[in-house]
Amino acid sequence: MALLEVNNLSISYLTDEQVALNAVENVSFCLESGYSLGIVGESGCGKTTIILAMMRLLPEAGRIVDGQILFNTRDLFQLSETEMCKIRWGEISMVFQGAMNSLNPVRTVESQIVEALLKHKQVDTKRQARQRTADLLKLVGIAPERGKQYPHQYSGGMRQRAIIAMALSCNPKVLIADEPTTALDVMIQAQITQLLKKLQRELNLTLILVTHDLGVVAELCDDVLVMYGGKVAEYATSDTIYNAAKHPYTQRLLKAFPDIDNLGADLVSIPGVPPRLDDLPIGCRFSPRCHLCKDICKRDQPRLVELKDNHFIACHLYSRKI
Repeated sequence: MALLEVNNLSISYLTDEQVALNAVENVSFCLESGYSLGIVGESGCGKTTIILAMMRLLPEAGRIVDGQILFNTRDLFQLSETEMCKIRWGEISMVFQGAMNSLNPVRTVESQIVEALLKHKQVDTKRQARQRTADLLKLVGIAPERGKQYPHQYSGGMRQRAIIAMALSCNPKVLIADEPTTALDVMIQAQITQLLKKLQRELNLTLILVTHDLGVVAELCDDVLVMYGGKVAEYATSDTIYNAAKHPYTQRLLKAFPDIDNLGADLVSIPGVPPRLDDLPIGCRFSPRCHLCKDICKRDQPRLVELKDNHFIACHLYSRKI
């Protein structure tokens, strides 16, 4: 049985003129305990909106139009705010985008983690909280004595590690990481990637990674959900996506990244820009940028179909063959 299951999730945002803009449409996926999922796609495709909905932290303008999110068979949308507060951080924790800059600059790193532990009643005393904080810092590769320091005394990579330690403080079953390597140099990105891999293995974490970096996804994720224009373009195992991707968008994404096994290959860019929520194409969302676009692609939205076991694609080139 899946630990986390998203069924036909649709989300819209209301403009100041009360016009509903579809940000996410009919997104479904499931994740078993101890496994990892990468959600990839260009900016504005709905990745962060999905995970904010999981945490029930959508901005005021956000609306759940349809669908459900089941965690241990419980529908998160049906829980009271008090019940949901017990799920957040205690069961499902999140490292937000740009989180390394969200530490309070006038408080020590230790005091901020201690506060989280006491707030969520993970320990009974401050002494226990300090010991637990030291253990958490050590777990993510920071010397415990450095917990007495302030965020400005940490490098970017250390701040990101501290945030990950805070996210793990309540022993969550699911860790969501939104662009955890953004704004870090290549070497530090590799270190954070290896840290997440180590933590998932040692703590048996269920991991959801939101990113545009296909290299990080290849390193960390069992399954990959490719989003475009608020809809699922392709959904399959990591091996299938990297070795047998079918959707033209997925194929172009892969060709836009260097291949260490074929260093002489030219990189291929995707022409145009992702669609605006207030100006979505009538047919396939990717059709204005697709090099394989047919007339039907400009008229009708493709259905998400299963090519074979657990390989789903939304493309007219394949839906006609089912």
